[in-house]
Order: sequence, then structure tokens, then C-alpha cells
Amino acid sequence: MKATSAAAGSEPRRILVLRGGAIGDFILTLPVLAALRRHFPLARLTVVGQPSVTPLALAGGLADAAISLESRGLAGSFAPGAELSAEFRELFRQSDLIVSYLHDPDQVFQRNVTRGSSVRFLAGPHRPDDAAGVHATEALLKPLRKLGITDADTVPRLRWPGGTGPHPGGSAPRWLAVHPGSGSERKNWPETQWATLLERLAAETELGLLLVGGEAEGGRVERLAQSWPAARCRTAMSRPLLELAALLRECCAFAGHDSGITHLAAAVGLPLLVLWGGTAETVWRPRGERIRLLRGRRGLASLIVSEVRRVLNDLLASNENA
Repeated sequence: MKATSAAAGSEPRRILVLRGGAIGDFILTLPVLAALRRHFPLARLTVVGQPSVTPLALAGGLADAAISLESRGLAGSFAPGAELSAEFRELFRQSDLIVSYLHDPDQVFQRNVTRGSSVRFLAGPHRPDDAAGVHATEALLKPLRKLGITDADTVPRLRWPGGTGPHPGGSAPRWLAVHPGSGSERKNWPETQWATLLERLAAETELGLLLVGGEAEGGRVERLAQSWPAARCRTAMSRPLLELAALLRECCAFAGHDSGITHLAAAVGLPLLVLWGGTAETVWRPRGERIRLLRGRRGLASLIVSEVRRVLNDLLASNENA
């Protein structure tokens, strides 16, 4: 018979964590994985999520296995009274503890998964409530209190030995990573102001520049790269997140917006300057030791280049002296 350790009060041997959402959503869930790993060190932890982000948890030692959230067998689990695929029926049957952050307002998925099983199922929010004013990591950790986990580290951290990619640029001693985009234009500082800032930095410092972007920022990144000497500039476009994390780890600081890439930079431990838009700061701001947020009094466009330059100077100086 399968052990029912979580339900019976003993430690679970197999834990399953399901998390949907984009890059930032997954990274803000890393404290959940870290807390489960710390409190149940002998358990095998499997994470179900987007295949683009789950390698971060594997590389960071926060999970032992990953399954794609896009698996066809999982999609059928959300229909009332659905018969689970053989693959997922066995996966759920073997689990002692399931922690789900999937959108399941009518608990259809939960009933299908737990039907005929003694598995312990904890449901967490698929999206923290902005109105509650509680940081996302704390909201996502709340279900673990039922397991007696009340002392979890609320800072997402990605640490692993060695590296998975080269230093981002030749012999330049210090590199600044910049992600001039996000998932929404309203969260972005105007491109013309980024260009002015980068032109000044290129002229006044010996920094190398790592420009990060995806498909949405391709043209912007190409244009902004013209603001920097080619020998000291490198672009990282649509890189796999594990490779991008390795590149970011080699940089001295990061500047960007409210985005998943910013949360990734914070998780690998970079000092951050974040130009913040209209998102609820108390809920969604990145967490870390050296993070500076700048808001414009009348929106991001009202942030002047000289103020951003001053704060970035302070951040770079504090990192150099740390």
C-alpha cells in the first residue's frame, strides 16, 4: 500500500508542486520549494510548471524532477468527473503531498486528483490578491503553515555551484545588465530616455553592457545597442532562462522594469535598479538585499534621466565597495 505520510502526520516521501504562470510567478514561488526542501529533506520533490522555467528549480537543487504543465494528460484533469490519464493518475497516486497553485475556483481539479486517494492536498492562490497588500511570496507560502512551516525565507534565491555559460563579454571587468522591456508597454520607461542614459554611461564609464530582451523587445534592444561601443556590448535575446541566469550572475548590477527577468536577476543575487510602473509594489516588488525602486510622480515617463543615473551610480558604487 502507498504510504499516506502527510495525512497521517509523518513526513511525506513524495511531494508534488503545481505552478502555472509566467517567469515572475514561478520565481516568486521558489521560497515554497525551498521551504519544502528544507523541512522535508528526504522527500522527492517534483514540480509541474512551464517547461521554460522549471529548469531553474532543478539547477538550483529545489526540485528533483519536472513535468510540463502543457502535458496533454494534465489538461483533462480540469473537467468535472474526468478520468485521469494513466500517467497523471499514477503520479497523483504516488504522491503523499500535493501543493497546487493552479487556477481551480470550483475545486474540480482538486476533486479529480484526490478522488479515491488519501493524498494530502493544499490549495494556494494562483495569483495573490493585490488588494490584500501582502507580498506574493508570503501569500504563496501561507498554505504551508498547515504543515507547520512558519519560518520560511521569503526571498526567492537561485544558487548553484559553477556556471552554465561564459562571462558575457571578453576582458571588461564589470558588466551592467539592462532589460529595457516588460510584458506591458505601460510598465516601460520610454526608449528615448533609456538611449540617453546608456549614451551617458558609455561615455562616462568603462562598464560592459549586457542588453537582455525577448521577441517583444528585439527592435528596441537593437536600437539601444547603438548607444554603446560594440566592443563593450553584448545582447542576450530570447535565451533559455538557465543560460540567461548564468550570464546575469557574471554582471555587477541590473537595471530594468517590473518584469519576470527582473525577478530572475534578483533571485541570482544582483543589485537591482527597478523603474517601477503602476503595479502594486507591496505585492509584486522583487525581494533581495540591494534593490532600489524608482517611481515617477506622474508615471514612468516623468522619471528624468539624471535621477535614474544618480541612483544607478549609487547602486554601482555600493556594489563595488561591498
